[in-house]
Amino acid sequence: MKKLSPTFTLLVVLCIFSFSCEKALFEEDIQTGDPFVNFDYLWEECWHKYSFFEHKGVDWPLVKETYRPALYYGMDEDSLFAVMSAMLMELRDDHTNLRSPFNVFAYRNYMSGPRNFDWRLLMDHYLPRDYHTTGPFRHAFLSGDSIGYIYLPGFQGDVSNATLDFLMNRYANTQGLILDIRQNSGGSISYVYRILSRFIDKETLLYYSRIKSGPGREEFSALEPVSLKPSENTRYTGKVVVLADRGSYSASSFMALGVRSIPNATLMGDTTGGGLGLPSSGQLPNGWTFRFSITQTLDQNHNNYEDGVPPEVNAYIDWNNPNKDEVLEKAMEEIRNKP
Repeated sequence: MKKLSPTFTLLVVLCIFSFSCEKALFEEDIQTGDPFVNFDYLWEECWHKYSFFEHKGVDWPLVKETYRPALYYGMDEDSLFAVMSAMLMELRDDHTNLRSPFNVFAYRNYMSGPRNFDWRLLMDHYLPRDYHTTGPFRHAFLSGDSIGYIYLPGFQGDVSNATLDFLMNRYANTQGLILDIRQNSGGSISYVYRILSRFIDKETLLYYSRIKSGPGREEFSALEPVSLKPSENTRYTGKVVVLADRGSYSASSFMALGVRSIPNATLMGDTTGGGLGLPSSGQLPNGWTFRFSITQTLDQNHNNYEDGVPPEVNAYIDWNNPNKDEVLEKAMEEIRNKP
């Protein structure tokens, strides 16, 4: 289905298993609760491996100078967690997390844009009460059965070929298909490929990826193309509109970026929340765990949309009208009017 280079495939495996390996290899003689040791360890790990300092304009040495003076011997764990979280907040990256037994740090990038989705609004004014639920998908016919609507709240669950066959067959004769990934915070990227392969009729270049390969701010491996082949199962090659918003993060941004490369598909709504760097995990000397992005993903023209994939068609809900989803309305209009 997808054509990935050996380098990129190895990267995915490393990102999945890096935490378990690092935890297993962590030497007992450097385990310590010393706040300075733990702060410096996290800072150094980010300095050598994080992939977006240059893109985000983050002066990481200055960040260290800003937050390290807040440390002191005898500080409690909650205070140390607060200082380290404030440091990580400077990265503005939801793939950057710090986990302790008592708290989890996350940037929550969806808060950086206006709300552009309301499931209850859809239920009250667009979807029948007996809408279908197939795996993680909620779906129904719209506009006199001429348009198919599919909502995917996350890239988890049963996104199997059998599930997708059912969806593609059910809406095969519609005028167009709306795939709604608003407020979809991500999940398995393999499901992104599996879904997108149902909307193409020839091998398609989706984007390029590269890995942070050295301590320099711009030390990366060569760009590796990520291409996708059409599914051998049932496909839908009619008009497709994919809806996204600031709550569409990680795998959802990969979906949005891929959609921009597919001729019969249109990306609509608001800019996504970003998250186009695959994260890797590790463990601090005090046992807390962390993760941050170690790759970059660029579009066909080498644009970096880590801060959010922009829509091809902008659309926003007018919250002064509680009975109308202007984003969904515009998607239906796009399907009806686009040749």
